[in-house]
Amino acid sequence: MQPGDTLVVPSLDRLSRSLQDLITMAGDLRKREVGFTSLHENLDTTTPGGRLVFHVFAALAEFIRELIISGTREGLAAARERGRIGGRPTVVTPDIIRAARDMLPNPELSITSIAKLLGVSPGTLYNHIPDLRELRPVIRPVRARITGPGSGTPPELMQRLQGQDHPVSS
Repeated sequence: MQPGDTLVVPSLDRLSRSLQDLITMAGDLRKREVGFTSLHENLDTTTPGGRLVFHVFAALAEFIRELIISGTREGLAAARERGRIGGRPTVVTPDIIRAARDMLPNPELSITSIAKLLGVSPGTLYNHIPDLRELRPVIRPVRARITGPGSGTPPELMQRLQGQDHPVSS
């Protein structure tokens, strides 16, 4: 912005969240000879009276914001005392956890399939069963071995694999 310009905002609280930032910003604008106008509060800082009203409104806006924050915190604390926790209700019950723990050792069931069976997400199982990975069996991959003529398999091994008693001719 250049000297002589005016910064127009819809409301003081849209420009800054703290009184100190708002006053600092208004001071910087004034040093740069830039005017400041707030439409909601109907104030203009290009006049001494406008600057006075600006500081009063800025202090009131911060006071109201702090009252709202304080009231919200008090309301949450009172709700907690009454046993209300807030947030999304959990879908996990002790029965679901018990069923999942019973199914986890089965290598034929993936964690995703267990979760689908129980009507929860896999992430829910990970969140509610800290030792989930330890409950899973270690599955070693089976390596396929290609056998037959030309595979490099010795004829004696070929006979044993095929259950033949007679020698294989190559």
